[in-house]
Amino acid sequence: MDLDVIDVVARWLHLMGVVVWLGHNYANVIQNPLYRPVGPNTPLEELEERLETALKREHAIFRHASLLVLASGAFMLWHREILRDVLTLQGGHAVLGIGVWLGLIMVANLWFVLWPHQKRVLGFVPATLEERIQCSRITFVSSRTNTILSFPSFFFMAAGAHSSFLFG
Repeated sequence: MDLDVIDVVARWLHLMGVVVWLGHNYANVIQNPLYRPVGPNTPLEELEERLETALKREHAIFRHASLLVLASGAFMLWHREILRDVLTLQGGHAVLGIGVWLGLIMVANLWFVLWPHQKRVLGFVPATLEERIQCSRITFVSSRTNTILSFPSFFFMAAGAHSSFLFG
């Protein structure tokens, strides 16, 4: 298969992955606009109900969509022979590079901060009630961080591709 065809497929996979991954973050903000902590005095039935609700909303698809976005984006940059310039913020690719670095921070935040704590909250990893409560706050803040970072990431990636007259 020709690399140009793979590039078109990668672009579509990239866009669909972004919609799934960030769509989950936006939906989470809408469904849970405020952090509602559970305390040690929260009835166990209420706690289990809230955790089960979170588990039902949580799908591995959104986490793996971040990897799809990362891989397809890296392939497209490599195929265009600009990967090094983008990552090192060189020349006209610096603006796109800022968006890419924000995206890399978001992927790292998801896989190395949010997901390890979320596994405890959801009961995939054994944890005490106190640990689960603490981890729930960390997952809330981590998710909000990715949602906030998505706006400048979108801007810089689009500006890098479509606004070279402003930044070039």
